[in-house]
Amino acid sequence: MSDTRAKRGRPRAFDRDTALTAATRLFWERGYEATSVGELTEAMGIRPGSLYAAFGDKRSLFKEVVYSYGRSPVGAFMTVALDEEPTAYGAFSRILREAAVNYADPSHPAGCLTISAAANVTPQDAEVAAFLRALRNKNLAVFQARLQAAQQAGEIPSTTSPRAMAAYFAAVIQGMSQRACDGATAAELTETAELALAAWPATRN
Repeated sequence: MSDTRAKRGRPRAFDRDTALTAATRLFWERGYEATSVGELTEAMGIRPGSLYAAFGDKRSLFKEVVYSYGRSPVGAFMTVALDEEPTAYGAFSRILREAAVNYADPSHPAGCLTISAAANVTPQDAEVAAFLRALRNKNLAVFQARLQAAQQAGEIPSTTSPRAMAAYFAAVIQGMSQRACDGATAAELTETAELALAAWPATRN
């Protein structure tokens, strides 16, 4: 009886955070569709049974990876900038400039996980594509809300469309992620960021 209780109380033979980090890197490098369960278990150093027991299926593991990435310094920099910067221009300039550095950082895969992992998702995994699209659209809504507040505060002209501005900066950020995946350097991405910021509408007194 005591042996049975000991087995039931025995902790997992792997570190969950370490395994999740390995899965994150693999999904980030290859995308959701191109990453197999076998490759995941090899990278995570666990058996398939342990993956299913600890994380559920591949789709559930991927969602946990994305949420974990979103809380990490490299994934949360946009949220941090929006929270910390007192002006909308300060927030968006910080986001674009930090994106240039983060997306090209050689210490991790290039680009943004939430953007790059969505490539080549098949119709069979439409739920994953919808999940990632919803996250990106949520970010777009946050951008628009910040710009609407900035407009009300007189930071941007009343004739400017916060919706169009939000869409513009989201498109630039997504493009920068792809450029990083194609080998663009931080300096090259910074040039793109500065050009985008030059489009910021000036207020007229």
